[in-house]
Amino acid sequence: MITFDQVTVQYEDTAGPVLQDVNLTVEEGELCLVVGHTGVGKSTLLGAVNGLVPHFTGGTLYGRVLVDGRDTADHPPRELADVVGVVGQDPLDGFVTDTVEEELAYAMEQLAVPPATMRKRVEETLDLLGLADLRHRALHELSGGQQQRVAIGSVLTAHPRILVLDEPTSALDPTAAEEVLAAVTRLVHDLGVTVLLAEHRLERVVQYADRVIHLPGDGHVVSGPPAEIFRTSTIAPPIVELGRAAGWSPLPLSIRDARRAAAPLRTRLADVPPPPVRPAPPADRPQLLSARGVTVTYHGVPAVRELDLDLHGAEITALMGRNGSGKSSLLWALQGSGPRKAGTVAVAPAAGGTKRRDPKKLPAAEARRLVGLVPQTPTDLLYLESVKQELDQADAESEAAGGGSRAILDRLAPGIPDTSHPRDLSEGQKLALVLAIQLAAAPRVLLLDEPTRGLDYRAKSELVRIVDALAAEGRAVVISTHDVEFVARAADRVVVMAEGDIVADGPTTEVIVASPVFAPQTAKILAPLPYLTVAQATATLPDDGTDPGS
Repeated sequence: MITFDQVTVQYEDTAGPVLQDVNLTVEEGELCLVVGHTGVGKSTLLGAVNGLVPHFTGGTLYGRVLVDGRDTADHPPRELADVVGVVGQDPLDGFVTDTVEEELAYAMEQLAVPPATMRKRVEETLDLLGLADLRHRALHELSGGQQQRVAIGSVLTAHPRILVLDEPTSALDPTAAEEVLAAVTRLVHDLGVTVLLAEHRLERVVQYADRVIHLPGDGHVVSGPPAEIFRTSTIAPPIVELGRAAGWSPLPLSIRDARRAAAPLRTRLADVPPPPVRPAPPADRPQLLSARGVTVTYHGVPAVRELDLDLHGAEITALMGRNGSGKSSLLWALQGSGPRKAGTVAVAPAAGGTKRRDPKKLPAAEARRLVGLVPQTPTDLLYLESVKQELDQADAESEAAGGGSRAILDRLAPGIPDTSHPRDLSEGQKLALVLAIQLAAAPRVLLLDEPTRGLDYRAKSELVRIVDALAAEGRAVVISTHDVEFVARAADRVVVMAEGDIVADGPTTEVIVASPVFAPQTAKILAPLPYLTVAQATATLPDDGTDPGS
């Protein structure tokens, strides 16, 4: 179905080829998982399948890419649209209509699908992805996760033979991600659709893969069965890391198989209390933000319902909940820029001040000094032509000393040139730049909305270090996320929302270990033991030279 024959891709502004001498064959009805660290060429590999590389991206492609017998060198993307469906990382970039139903029908209209068939496929897709209640909603009104499902559905209605998915579950809660992946798996098994899927949250998708395509970073590609590739790969989900540490063979890739293999390990750890994932916050931490009765509505529909919340300095809080539960609406209401129908927000002033103030009642520059917000898409805050211009503007608006934001950026992500265009940076670098812009105002409270989207495990470890440092400075940090593995490592406290209300609030271990939805892989494998991370388990095992799994 897909053949790469000695494929090399070279861009003008890179020192070496992104892909080099790639030979790869993907058969019909295979679900191939594409893995590798950020920037190794995964998006280039996926883009070569439908001709975006090099017809749209530029650069030079050597060798041949054959898709269902068509050479992509001779067939631009529009001539492959009937056979290849593509969903990119940012669903908003691909939307061309106004409502959910119109977006699902658009691709079929371009392919001249008969109206009766179009209607049937739209209804099937609405049911398949749980979008029936949203059919008439405007796309810009949807949550990030809902937009992601619409983007996938708009491709599925055209019934492509090949489906290319770039980070398809990045904005989805665990349950919605499972539903989408189950739908994709049904397409593979029941209809013989070929799927290439790149995903940084490997813990969600590894069990579904027939084959793994690993890009180690030198331009080459290694392909093989998942258990074989993950045995030695440089990137792996927690279940694989635990299997490696325990010496399990064959390497389990599902929770069920791992629990069977882990029985001796659980017995060995039963009488050993796990070490803390992170130091406990100080008992005398100050209350920096107090929200009372916060209510947010859109067109009369409540998104946040009379919610009370307190945030403390030196504490990292994870805000979790299914898509559409009101997390983003709450963050914008706390920051002051978003709508708030009722309720109050009081934020402690900087050192030396005594009066608590509501960010919504202050000019934007003053509000930023109280509460900083990094939205789901960091590029929403980037509008100038270079990194230097963005940093200088942040210093001017924050009345910070010259170079203040540059110093913060160098601490978060050193080596970014002043002349780089902000939108040319990697996702991790964009996040670091926006963090530097927001931190230049020295806010007491920092709100991060889905900051791990597009980040690999290594970049997430760096983000943990960053938020730890922010908390150590006495700030209150709130991270809205669906990434349960990140929460297990980064958060002191977890707040779970549902339908605009808080339904759980407590220490991370107590909240997520008890939840079958939000529990990380290590917790599921070692339950009922209260372990959250692989590092906890390996640190607890005695170093006596024996097999930890025996």
